[in-house]
Amino acid sequence: MSVPTVDDVRAGLDRVRDRIEAAGGDAEKVRIVAVTKGFDAGVVSVALAAGVTDVGENYAQELVAKWPSVRTTGASPRLHFVGRLQRNKVRSLAGLVDVWQTVDRSSVGAEIARRAPGATVLVQVNVGDEPQKGGCRLDDVDDLVAELSGLDLDVVGLMAIAEQADLATVRDQFDQVRRAADRLALPERSMGMTADLEAAVGAGATMVRVGTALFGPRPGGAIA
Repeated sequence: MSVPTVDDVRAGLDRVRDRIEAAGGDAEKVRIVAVTKGFDAGVVSVALAAGVTDVGENYAQELVAKWPSVRTTGASPRLHFVGRLQRNKVRSLAGLVDVWQTVDRSSVGAEIARRAPGATVLVQVNVGDEPQKGGCRLDDVDDLVAELSGLDLDVVGLMAIAEQADLATVRDQFDQVRRAADRLALPERSMGMTADLEAAVGAGATMVRVGTALFGPRPGGAIA
């Protein structure tokens, strides 16, 4: 597997921005969160040199292993935790994570509030009701947002991963998330990855989480 260069990542960013524009979005307003799971701190440095400002990590252990060295370089990207979040991992992540995108229950929110008071969070919605995925049910979003806000967390939006399904189903799921965010007056909608970002942008995504589109195939072949 080849290691992406600065030029590779820069070209990938341009392609993603073109896709955002083609889907009817504004590439200046839709935030690109570069997901670097499976890659080491060197690839993070390459991404930052290419102009990436927001980086996403999926695994607590991997994040804790590589991000202290990234921070010592003086780089200050916004770090998003975008993987399934366990309460017992919050302590190790606090102080490193800037945006917690996958809060799906109040117990996790309470631990974040304890370890990182006032933290910026998104509520993850399991919009397809898939048992293997994290996220709260769409019907529970209002209550969870209220509970997290009551913990003095800065709840800024909703996050969702659509099913691997036909385009109409994917678009409908993203539309449901956008409508919920609108109802709750939450400005951020983190929706869409490499394979489905057009559907997400068309539905009103303000953040897309992409890795393969920027860095190529991951170790192990995962696509995001």
